[in-house]
Amino acid sequence: MEDNVEQISINIEKVNKIKSKIPDDELLFDVAENFKVFGDSTRMKIIAALLEDELNVSEIAAITSSTPSAISHQLRVLKQAKLVKGRKEGKAVYYSLDDDHVRKIYEIGKEHIGEE
Repeated sequence: MEDNVEQISINIEKVNKIKSKIPDDELLFDVAENFKVFGDSTRMKIIAALLEDELNVSEIAAITSSTPSAISHQLRVLKQAKLVKGRKEGKAVYYSLDDDHVRKIYEIGKEHIGEE
């Protein structure tokens, strides 16, 4: 039985040049894992709220119509991904975006889907 797949030649020099520029698997895995964190609408609501001001867990829960327990869980995920940080004030912890990269990623995502 003859295979009907057409053989197309490749430019091996071009292929090798591009392969040499692709980051290693570990870095690509880390980037993919970071983007997974953005794949949850509650976490995106938290990020959107923190774009406006620093907030404590109860404030975020009220804004997102969620429970403080659920928000605490999502904040742990966001902190582990270095997307948010906390600042203690007495017994309260106030959360803010970790750095301007988070704002940029959020804005680029909105722009990409045509919302801004």
